[in-house]
Amino acid sequence: MARKPKALVLDSWAVIAYLEDEPAGQQVADLIASAHEEAIPVYLCVVNAGEIWYIIAREISEEEANRSIKELRELRIQFVDVDWELTQEAARFKAQHKMSYADCYAAALAKVRKADLVTGDREFKPLEEQIKIQWV
Repeated sequence: MARKPKALVLDSWAVIAYLEDEPAGQQVADLIASAHEEAIPVYLCVVNAGEIWYIIAREISEEEANRSIKELRELRIQFVDVDWELTQEAARFKAQHKMSYADCYAAALAKVRKADLVTGDREFKPLEEQIKIQWV
């Protein structure tokens, strides 16, 4: 039997895959639905939400970016604000690994909340011994 995660953290890669109906998007949708059915919280760091917003605003429009963030909130994804504990953990990941600072926040949130990180971004591969990753 598969281990039940305590919580899920979505990174920007997973959310964009979901929003843009990419192949991995269905896996992300299924994980979110399953988490809600099992009362498992689903988190998104506001730094990653900002990254998602600017990508969609740049590629499509600000209106579409706003709609996308609204959709995530309607999915009952919990947006997590940044505090010093989370920032320090993200900075620690950034100091030790070659990865984007926004990705460091997703990893830090997963570590701090003892959650599984949902991603398909191979940039997280070096962190597999430090955080639990659900690859999509």
